[in-house]
Amino acid sequence: MNDQPPGLPRLAPRNGSGPARRGREPSQQPPARRDGGDEAPPDTVAGASPRRLARIAGSLYLINIVGGAFAIGIVQTMLLTPDPAATAHNIQTHELLYRAGLAAHIVVTVTNVPLALIFYELFKMVNRRLALLDAFFILVATAIEAASLVNQFAPLVLLNSETYATALPAAQLHALASLPGALSQASYDIYTVFFGLDILCLAYLVLRSRFLPRTIAILLAIDGLAYLIYSFAQILAPGFAAQLVPWIQLPAPLGEGALSLWLLLRGVNTQHWTGTADTPVRGPSQQAQAPT
Repeated sequence: MNDQPPGLPRLAPRNGSGPARRGREPSQQPPARRDGGDEAPPDTVAGASPRRLARIAGSLYLINIVGGAFAIGIVQTMLLTPDPAATAHNIQTHELLYRAGLAAHIVVTVTNVPLALIFYELFKMVNRRLALLDAFFILVATAIEAASLVNQFAPLVLLNSETYATALPAAQLHALASLPGALSQASYDIYTVFFGLDILCLAYLVLRSRFLPRTIAILLAIDGLAYLIYSFAQILAPGFAAQLVPWIQLPAPLGEGALSLWLLLRGVNTQHWTGTADTPVRGPSQQAQAPT
């Protein structure tokens, strides 16, 4: 029986004696996306801003370029020759320089791993599958490049060991010591195919994005094609590939150098990157459920 006088408003029930509100408080609602979903835009690595990630990538890429130029362009060019005896003599005479080249090459392969992750984080908003494919190309190329470095320690073992020096004739010892240098060119031809495909993917992602200049995308596309042309020319027709040098090597410092310096000094356009991040990325299941 209700004893409340007529005309007075009914008091709300207390302590859950009436029907409870099952919804969340307004302050507890998750942040809504612009497309109407309940998910917030995905975070970047360790919560770092895209501009900070871009500058880290620029620093790593610059280290990569300088280290590669030193290890391959300077050390190998100075010490490795077609003459096995001269190559063995150069390695023995300039052993510290040879070891420094190997150390720089190891640093190059190490920088490729975080670069693959950062590039995926930066460009997955443009095209997730292509950004993932680009990361795979980088990691496969890096694995081949790192594996080839093991062989390049062989000259140090052969030339600095009394066991091999006394067991093998000098000509045979020098030939074995120079063989890893010759094989390094073959491994270079293989892993640059993957790096060329990586750079072509990167060129497309930069071109479709709105947070990096399209001029860099064009330079990268030329760079990626140059890698592929030189690698396959070296495999199929080494004489023809020799005629392409040094012109075929010019796109690399232009395209990759421009990208690394832009990322390091300017980063990315955060407003455009955020706008791209807010755009919903639809997966296969969402496309299947979408009304026709």
